Amino acid sequence: MDSITAHGHASIKKGSKSFALASRVLPPLLRDDASMLYAWCRYCDDVIDGQEMGHGQIADYKAGQGERLTKLTRQTHDALAGKPTDDPIFAGLARVFSAHDIPHIHADELLKGFQMDAEDRVYETVDDILDYSYHVAGVVGVMMAYIMGARDAAILDRASDLGLAFQLTNITRDVVDDAVAERVFVPQDLLKTSGAPIEAAALAKPENWPAAHKAACAQLDIAECYYDSAKVGIKELPFRCAWAICAALKVYREIGETLRISGPQAWQGRVSASKGRKLWLALTAARPAVTRARVQDVPRDGFYARP
Repeated sequence: MDSITAHGHASIKKGSKSFALASRVLPPLLRDDASMLYAWCRYCDDVIDGQEMGHGQIADYKAGQGERLTKLTRQTHDALAGKPTDDPIFAGLARVFSAHDIPHIHADELLKGFQMDAEDRVYETVDDILDYSYHVAGVVGVMMAYIMGARDAAILDRASDLGLAFQLTNITRDVVDDAVAERVFVPQDLLKTSGAPIEAAALAKPENWPAAHKAACAQLDIAECYYDSAKVGIKELPFRCAWAICAALKVYREIGETLRISGPQAWQGRVSASKGRKLWLALTAARPAVTRARVQDVPRDGFYARP
């Protein structure tokens, strides 16, 4: 294993225990490439949000966001254009895109999501947050599908749906943490319907958590539709790829279910499953991977349409 690949594995191991666990059942070469793609996505997210591996946000993270995004875009474009780099993050990105012939537009779509962060986009409707979720997560699902050999547009749509479900779930987990950082990602229409405030400062107050939890559960209901849709695409993947995706789906969906069952007090700490529970979910994901051909089709009428 060379230093570029090793860096990718270290990144996914440190940045996401859930995804690292799911990736372990992938064939070795695909696991390498998935890790290198993750390393670039994680790095870009951290640079924009002023964090390290998704944690420890600096107080003035908004300062210079636009400049940092401009630098990330230049580094990404240079790497994909074949310009030499000693940075394992961008060298790994170029290697993965070249090996799997991933259209460069998908890298720009992810960067567009970070531009939304830098511009403090306000999410008024569910459609707004679905658009954001595609650009920061759905397109990652599409790129992962390319790594796994998918090329059919209908399958890529289902891969995008899984990324959307992950992001919708992730948002509900981080409602209070985001509010403290002066960010609101649950759309205003869901917050208003649930009687929750739309301002970050108010959402951060415990007395408003019960109403915010109602809105979060409404968003989790939407995520469930996208999880169900994603399962249809898994039918077309080779077994080990299907197992990895089923594992990631089960482990990540558990976050939403834990929040739903635990209630608003769950935001007092980190909403997650135990290591043992994650391992059990990953192991039991082998069964739906084996029986994936039996999954009933779920029409995508009214679902988010990729750009």
